[in-house]
Amino acid sequence: MIDFKNGWFKLSPIPKAEGEKAVAPLLIDNEDVIAAFQSVRDKLIFTDKRIIAVNVQGITGSKVDYTSIPYSKIQAFSVETAGVFDRDCELEIYVSPIGKIKFELRGSFDIKAFSRAIGKYIL
Repeated sequence: MIDFKNGWFKLSPIPKAEGEKAVAPLLIDNEDVIAAFQSVRDKLIFTDKRIIAVNVQGITGSKVDYTSIPYSKIQAFSVETAGVFDRDCELEIYVSPIGKIKFELRGSFDIKAFSRAIGKYIL
């Protein structure tokens, strides 16, 4: 299981097609990827139904852990926009019984538009 307590840091946006490829066997009928991010080896995929964390394990990377968080289990979320000196934006979600999960998103990512999309599925 992925340790969500310490947060996911330095996630860079990747093409949705790359995210779809990473989780294709897990997607249900009519489930669409809305955004995808990657750290060094791990990926975080947002669909219109859930968040899927892809944790690549081991030296060879052949073992992969998939953790799915349905939007129906998210109780609250917050976003923090990038600033002048701090160019990263942040997304925090609150899931029972996990608690707060923090994602730090790098680069020029439109967190406000993303917040609207997430809100549509959570609210």
